[in-house]
Amino acid sequence: MTWNMARRAERLNPSIIREILKVTERPGIVSLAGGLPAAEGFPVQAMREATARVLADHPKEALQYAASEGFAPLREWVAAQLATQGMKCDADQVLITTGSQQGLDLAGKVLLDPGSTVAVESPTYLGALQAFAPYEPEFLAVDCDEQGPLPAALKAAKGARFLYMLPNFQNPSGRCMGAARRDALMAECLRLGLPVVEDNPYGDLWFDQPPAAPLAAHAPDEVLYLGSFSKVLAPGLRLGYMVAPRLLYPKLLQAKQAADLHTPGFNQRVVHEVIKNGFLDQHVPTIRARYKAQRDAMRAALERHLPAGCQWQLPAGGMFFWVTLPEGFDTLALLPRAVDAGVAYVPGAAFYASEPRMNTLRLSFVTVAPELIEQGIAALGRVLKASQEVQP
Repeated sequence: MTWNMARRAERLNPSIIREILKVTERPGIVSLAGGLPAAEGFPVQAMREATARVLADHPKEALQYAASEGFAPLREWVAAQLATQGMKCDADQVLITTGSQQGLDLAGKVLLDPGSTVAVESPTYLGALQAFAPYEPEFLAVDCDEQGPLPAALKAAKGARFLYMLPNFQNPSGRCMGAARRDALMAECLRLGLPVVEDNPYGDLWFDQPPAAPLAAHAPDEVLYLGSFSKVLAPGLRLGYMVAPRLLYPKLLQAKQAADLHTPGFNQRVVHEVIKNGFLDQHVPTIRARYKAQRDAMRAALERHLPAGCQWQLPAGGMFFWVTLPEGFDTLALLPRAVDAGVAYVPGAAFYASEPRMNTLRLSFVTVAPELIEQGIAALGRVLKASQEVQP
């Protein structure tokens, strides 16, 4: 008997980040690789109390099959919360997903055919490339600067099925798009007839001031918006959401039904119980304060220990530094040496849809204490300097 795999299976590849995380389980490794939120910020007691209330008040409903669209009060909460950010939508446009990663998969399933074009930032989120790849698109990398895609560069994307963007504290680059750039970018997208998939898992993790209004606030019928509870509550809940134009919603819902019937109703009820009375207004600022202190620790360590010629942009929120090394470095080839020295990072090549820049890397600062950040960056600096000395 021979198993014949579908053609799309050939486009399924392991996540380099997941593979690196296996290595970082070795004792003594300072991992600056994984894009994981800090476990110290998980609201364990609030979750414990909410779970008890849900099981006491609505045990049968919480443990039964549920609506594919999601728990109605949670959908209403999402719509009301987005309205405070200038985004107009109704609860019947909200689809609760099993993590925002499922939202990416559903978008690919509904919007992509083999050979169709997806425009992406350069660099872009590795998980999105993985989610879209099985649907066999062609990826078009759009030229970017420190704020993201250049509006003039979108001409090359005319005819693409959509432009995928993370405007807030992007993974991996940490960059954030200003209000003027958002205006110009959406004006060009509307002129070209280019729809947008806006992914916003990090928007609440700002340090000094909140980011500008969502892209979806400019043209709600042209933007498919994705959000997540992973970074503000806990990723183990696997709870995200999509806000879809009415034209797309029915097909996304059908794709969701085919995938898993519905996101766990128990999780949805517990999360709604936690957040319904303003819990996040007190909880998220504590996460911001922790992450800002760790960002500052990494900035100081980078300035002290990295060799001359290394460049990075100070992130104003989120979880990542994106570092560009001098030409000639290959961060993928250097990774084993870094791990032997006691530090791990993610080589930047994995985040490019085309023409990867081998001299880039991503560092996460949120799961490591400041003293370990110092230790890890010092080790990285030693590896880079030693490599620099032997380069021709």
